[in-house]
Amino acid sequence: MADAEAPISEREIEVLRLVATGATNQEIARELIISVNTVKVHLRNIFEKLGVQSRTEATLYAIRQGWVVLDGVELTSAESTAELPIVPTAAVTRPGPVAGWQRAYALAALLLAAALLVLPTLPREAQGATSTSPISDRPAEGSASLQAATSRWTVLADLPAPRTRLALAAHDEMLYAIGGDRQAGVTGAVEIYSIENNSWSSGAPKPIPVANVGAAVLGDRIYVPGGCIGLTDLTAQMEVYSPADDAWSQAAELPFPLCAYALATVADKIYLFGGWDGERFVDVVLAYDPRTDTWTRKKSVPAPRGFAAAASIEGTVYLIGGYDGVQEFADVFAYDAARDIWSEQAPMSAGRGGLGAAVIGNKLYAIGGGWQNYLVTNERYDPSSDTWTAFESPVLGEWRNLGVASWGNQVYAVGGWNGDLSGANQAYQAIFRIILPLAR
Repeated sequence: MADAEAPISEREIEVLRLVATGATNQEIARELIISVNTVKVHLRNIFEKLGVQSRTEATLYAIRQGWVVLDGVELTSAESTAELPIVPTAAVTRPGPVAGWQRAYALAALLLAAALLVLPTLPREAQGATSTSPISDRPAEGSASLQAATSRWTVLADLPAPRTRLALAAHDEMLYAIGGDRQAGVTGAVEIYSIENNSWSSGAPKPIPVANVGAAVLGDRIYVPGGCIGLTDLTAQMEVYSPADDAWSQAAELPFPLCAYALATVADKIYLFGGWDGERFVDVVLAYDPRTDTWTRKKSVPAPRGFAAAASIEGTVYLIGGYDGVQEFADVFAYDAARDIWSEQAPMSAGRGGLGAAVIGNKLYAIGGGWQNYLVTNERYDPSSDTWTAFESPVLGEWRNLGVASWGNQVYAVGGWNGDLSGANQAYQAIFRIILPLAR
């Protein structure tokens, strides 16, 4: 296909050709004499126009269209019709029937091209996007992600101090931002956001400062188990916050120290999934019963991971994404708490580590993520059809280890890491309610 027929601009094709060589955003910026943020804008436009979620998908699409040519691999218009994921039909002119040998040749050529592209590219991107430890976002090694204009996201009052790897809980029209990592290090700070007044106030700090934690609400209490105290130290202690008394107490310890887990509640119990034990990512599942103040071991997660997200719908917990220090996961597993069994569900369109999840109605909203993947959308899951759909994101690129919670018809995303510590507080309007006047 000639460049004139392409659904993307000439400059975007230049960016895409450099992406295909494995160039980083900084290298592309230097080559084209533009800023890194301009590169990110071009990438966002490319992903949106082509309907793809990653550099690899965009590159394979470009190979198919003939915009990118690799040494030793040349695809004709007929050969380029081998099936590839996420191809917008409006942008492709479909040729006539293709012979079986042509499809086989095209598939072999594309697999070779993918191997040549993916293998050199992923390590370079991972090197620029990750830190020396999976439980810390420092030192920073990249520029901040791009902020995008969106229609359903509302910018609210910022956190008093930026932080990442925090817990966020919603209770009685308030959001509770607990613990996390600030510029000065791990904190036990509790900041309370009034949804009605769009303002923050301070609560009693958590006695044990922790990061890489979650929070679960049961009745009128907020439970925060375990957590990372530093780069090498963890705690097994579970501390419980009473919003009415603005006071902390202790409950049963975890069987062993953990952080970077996923947390959800089902039938007045708290369920903890996976996490980091100080040496490795684990597949453990633990259930806490507040009536007996005890933890019980349950059937393990299908694969070890940390930094996943979990949320429950009608007695089923959906464990989504995650990170194991090497790769981000797109897979999704459903946990039947009553029967203690796992099943595999439709995966997300891209791997997401360090994401957050919330439920409104019978839909699950996956927000953020990004250790290796350049993400331009969030995703919404419908259990009734086992399908995922994309929806807009206010942050393009890496946006991980944020706090996510829902209240009413809105999903709230607070803090996190997007190339630097974030203090942003934003709300996504998941459902609109229209009140119609009565007429006589």
